[in-house]
Amino acid sequence: MQTGREFFIHGLTDIYDAEQQLVEALGELEQDSSLSQLKKAFASHRAQTEKQVQRLQQCFELLGEQPEETECHGIRGIIQEKKSFMEEEPSPDLIDVFNVGGAIKTEQYEIAEYESLIDLAEELGENKVAKLLGQTLKEEEATLKKMQQFEKKVKPEQMGEEEEEESSRSRRRSAA
Repeated sequence: MQTGREFFIHGLTDIYDAEQQLVEALGELEQDSSLSQLKKAFASHRAQTEKQVQRLQQCFELLGEQPEETECHGIRGIIQEKKSFMEEEPSPDLIDVFNVGGAIKTEQYEIAEYESLIDLAEELGENKVAKLLGQTLKEEEATLKKMQQFEKKVKPEQMGEEEEEESSRSRRRSAA
């Protein structure tokens, strides 16, 4: 990789792979979530992500390029965190909390990527590509806000109970 254009194509390929990974992951998040509102949000975002993949394909066509064979390690890491978490056999309410947190991490990652890609596209004079990427950026920002609203609503049912039990045992022992 020697030029800004090659760097841009590399970044575009990376986010293209990320979005493809997310289509599958969002389906899993929908299945794993226990709240119907959250299931609907993940299903809706999955459909939106499929459109984002198509939009990225348009970008490659406009540039006269093909996506490289690559893997987005950032998104793969977030997905792997989820798989490791599920091995702990968490309660359904904790799965919802984890899924929302993972979605927020993912949206923040994607927003940073799209902002960089838009800057590069504009510097390269690829205004049509920048506009397409800008559409996706707006969608990612809106999804982040939705997930942040869920974060306020979705709480573990057993929040701090073990700690409360332990401190009340300690108080009973010290009083005896």
